[in-house]
Amino acid sequence: MDVNITKMQGCGNDFVLLDYEEFLKFNLSMSDTAKKLCDRHFGIGADGLIIPNEHEESADIGWYFYNSDGSTAQMCGNGMRCFAKYVFDKGLVNKKEFSVQTYSGLIITPKILENGEVRVNMSKPILSPDLIPFVPNDNINYRMAIKNTIFEGSAISMGNPHFVIFVSPEEDLMQLAKEYGPIIETSAEFPEKTNVEFVKILSPDKIKLCVWERGCGITLACGTGACASVVAGIIKGCLNNNVEVELLGGKVKIEWGGNKILTAKDVFLTGPAEYVFKAQLLNI
Repeated sequence: MDVNITKMQGCGNDFVLLDYEEFLKFNLSMSDTAKKLCDRHFGIGADGLIIPNEHEESADIGWYFYNSDGSTAQMCGNGMRCFAKYVFDKGLVNKKEFSVQTYSGLIITPKILENGEVRVNMSKPILSPDLIPFVPNDNINYRMAIKNTIFEGSAISMGNPHFVIFVSPEEDLMQLAKEYGPIIETSAEFPEKTNVEFVKILSPDKIKLCVWERGCGITLACGTGACASVVAGIIKGCLNNNVEVELLGGKVKIEWGGNKILTAKDVFLTGPAEYVFKAQLLNI
């Protein structure tokens, strides 16, 4: 039996997308299908699997989203941009700005821009420790001891949990992510695990970061991680309200009108979403 699939990427964060009817041909659970397709040696290779849910009643459309290890993903900014372009181009939605129900419970609103990029209203950052979830009450400037090293970070949710750590200019972001990311991901402070961002401030309007992504490991980009990092920097008084974020796979723009007192403002993420290829899998 043949299956039609599409591969897309946003700043190098890559995804396999397929319609629900195509998914049914695998005769597997969504989790097992994700692991099969996302395997970079025996499958297509991707950070995640996205399947549209055309029968969502609370929004224009919904999605099923799984990480490459088969775990569910509550939210993904790069995936949302790819998903938005995919469902619009396929005619599953008939307008360039629409609502999407996510696993986090949040309804997210992407908008396809004239230049081909996608601007996503990522909703409000979640700072309440019990909703992140984060066990300690002091989720901003929290000090964590890992392998005899003290990291000070901020726990923030953008529909999924993040721990944002600002580091000095001379430190190696990739090395930090590889060495400490998997340990922090599974630390006791985060009962549902966490994504981990190591961030350098280049100027009040620009940062550079490397992400250890929950369920994936190091990825070339993480949209929600970019959002959480900018929110953390603004709350700390280090960043302006419009910031360019340099990721391993490209750049995105983050806008947040909040501050450490006024936090109930929506975060906006703008960046590319591009097709890699469309293909037909034979004899699955």
